[in-house]
Amino acid sequence: MSDAPPASASGAPPASASGAAPATASGAAPAAAQNGSPVAADPVLDLDAAYRDSQVGEILGKLDRELVGLAPVKTRIREIAHLLLIDKLRSSVGLASEPPPLHMSFTGPPGTGKTTVAMRMAEILHRLGYVRRGHLVVATRDDLVGQYIGHTAPKTKEVLKKATGGVLLIDEAYYLYKPENERDYGGEAIEILLQVMENQRDDLVVIFAGYKDRMESFFASNPGLSSRVANHIDFPDYTADELLAIAQLMLARLNYAFSPAAATAFAEYVRLRLQQPQFANARSIRNALDRARLRQATRLFEHGGTVTPHQLEELDESDIRKSRVFAAKERPPAES
Repeated sequence: MSDAPPASASGAPPASASGAAPATASGAAPAAAQNGSPVAADPVLDLDAAYRDSQVGEILGKLDRELVGLAPVKTRIREIAHLLLIDKLRSSVGLASEPPPLHMSFTGPPGTGKTTVAMRMAEILHRLGYVRRGHLVVATRDDLVGQYIGHTAPKTKEVLKKATGGVLLIDEAYYLYKPENERDYGGEAIEILLQVMENQRDDLVVIFAGYKDRMESFFASNPGLSSRVANHIDFPDYTADELLAIAQLMLARLNYAFSPAAATAFAEYVRLRLQQPQFANARSIRNALDRARLRQATRLFEHGGTVTPHQLEELDESDIRKSRVFAAKERPPAES
């Protein structure tokens, strides 16, 4: 907002009794007025319009609809988007502007939405002009590291070529580094990644993902990587209530629904499954629902005859309770 005094009825700023330009708070006339030059008005930028025109808000809204919970993750992505937009506005008015470091680390257990967030991050970067295409390429060690001399460089460069103009998400990135194996070629892939992350940072963002403790060891053993990754975002496990909400969202997208008894049974299923090993959050919930749909289909065919749209849509209690998770609950404890 301008600090200039209000204009007179004629549109000109009010003059003093002597006809001179009004003094500043210190009593001196503005420097521009002293040498006869007009005072340049500070340009006014409409931040709301810039945000609206970028369509970043739509992407953040999509992220909210797609993922249950994850409030700290969503907040951090929103903060990064705001910083990028401010950087663009600064550049548009000639202020010093340097793209912030964008390479990232996503840490947390599987099934917590890391791939979905990476996909939306790619769209945000594209909308704001930080990458040309805005697509996401997901890779693992097998995609980057060869099995013999001369094999790794072409594989890594091919993946980087596909990802250029967007975002490369390297899942379980710590498997790239195997210090116990002197003949492992993962180090070569890391060296190539380092070069590209530095030289092409204006058109490629790399995100390293994996379990938090392993990722910390991975970065600690690779100072070159840790110095290039400025944004570390941790994805927490979902709570039982959040997992139930995720299940309802998944079913709604497929035009399925729980019966009241099935909803109660699935809530019990989630509590039991959380206590078992190899639980993968939303991924495990999706697998459980896929198996429930298989049981529903079998049940309908065993019944035979005609079916209604409601019967095609509804999962009942038996579709849930036939899971082995309930059988494990009822199994007597082993003898000591």
